[in-house]
Amino acid sequence: MRVVQTCSAHPSQWDAWTVEGQYLYLRYRHGQGRVERHPGPDIDTPDSWNEGLSGLLVEWDDGTNGGAIGLEAFLAASGLVLAPDASVS
Repeated sequence: MRVVQTCSAHPSQWDAWTVEGQYLYLRYRHGQGRVERHPGPDIDTPDSWNEGLSGLLVEWDDGTNGGAIGLEAFLAASGLVLAPDASVS
């Protein structure tokens, strides 16, 4: 698994790839977290959603209206776990 932080706050967001190579978009804004799967980091179109290539995996609201969260807290709230050899940057 590989995780790359693309924005630290407002929103906090990351690009992530599973050990199988599936791209995931992780985002936290206004106290709401989302984990979406997409074909890749640059492909998020209405067609990708309509064709089932993109999808919402997890959505949650912590009630804080916050805009910043660390990766560990985001993963815990989302029910995700990093692979032991994950690369995080």
